[in-house]
Amino acid sequence: MKRIILVFSFFIASISSIQSQTVIGKYAGEFLALGVGGRALAMGSAHTAVVNDVTAGYWNPAGLARINYPQFSLMHEEHFGSLVNYNYGAVAIPYGNDMSFGLSVIRLSVDGIPDTRNALYDANGDGVLDIHKDRLDYSKISEFSNTDWAVYLTFAKRHSDNFYWGANVKIIRRDLAEFGATGIGFDVGALYMPYEDLFIGANIQDVTTTLVAWSTGRNELITPTAKIGAAYAFNFLGGKIMPAVDFDLRFENRKFASTFNVGPVSFDPHAGLEYNYKNIFAVRAGYNDVKQFTLGAGIYLPKLQIDYSFARFNQSESDRLPDSHRISLILTLEEPKILIDGN
Repeated sequence: MKRIILVFSFFIASISSIQSQTVIGKYAGEFLALGVGGRALAMGSAHTAVVNDVTAGYWNPAGLARINYPQFSLMHEEHFGSLVNYNYGAVAIPYGNDMSFGLSVIRLSVDGIPDTRNALYDANGDGVLDIHKDRLDYSKISEFSNTDWAVYLTFAKRHSDNFYWGANVKIIRRDLAEFGATGIGFDVGALYMPYEDLFIGANIQDVTTTLVAWSTGRNELITPTAKIGAAYAFNFLGGKIMPAVDFDLRFENRKFASTFNVGPVSFDPHAGLEYNYKNIFAVRAGYNDVKQFTLGAGIYLPKLQIDYSFARFNQSESDRLPDSHRISLILTLEEPKILIDGN
């Protein structure tokens, strides 16, 4: 019952204003910030400078130019038990000697939400409904879904051996019962490697500010988010250990919802650590911007990479939200005839 009341209250608040207006939606693009890929999520989402596979379409489009073979990726996750379903799929293909193209799709959905708007039964017969006195006519209860889609079209190019750049065209679709919204945005990213094992990355999401237009006449603006990261890998116990750190800079005046802020500008850090043993297996840990400690591991099989991550909210046992478990797969079509001489 708490679940029904909470979600339905959000639904009513979201559609209460039908007058045409444009506002800065402080959390309008929040579903895009959940992250993808077991490797990145296990490292606390400190991945802007680290990413070198098909998931770069999400984390930093410039990193997509580092792939040498076509790749495919899938991930499924359930938040808050099974209340919220989160799915991700992507494909990336290198082209020529210095370019790559990618397609990524994200779907976040809460399904089977009871719709009681037409189900109140007038017990007094006076035509005035009072939710505190009247009762529900269960035969008139229907269901609706709250579903968000994001499609990323990615282009990346290797400008030189140590500098890469890339860009996304991002299409957003949101559906809430009979109401819907559509938006289009752009991301730009860069990756610089001044030394062999030092990586510096930047990704400006929604760089031109993304307009999400609702069928109700309400327009929401997703303001730019700058993600800046660095990572360094060095030899350790026969493998490589790599610490990484990211900072998210937002301009939405989040204040208390951020780690720290200067006026309307907020800063949220991410930290991660990975130990990779000869590309056979990897273990990872991190801390993300929503105050979660994360752990994970990866196994590298011929043409297949399997990554797992675990996250727990820092709360007391009595009010702790369910733990998050994520498993992702990356399939690489390693065929010598289609090898791209990349890094």
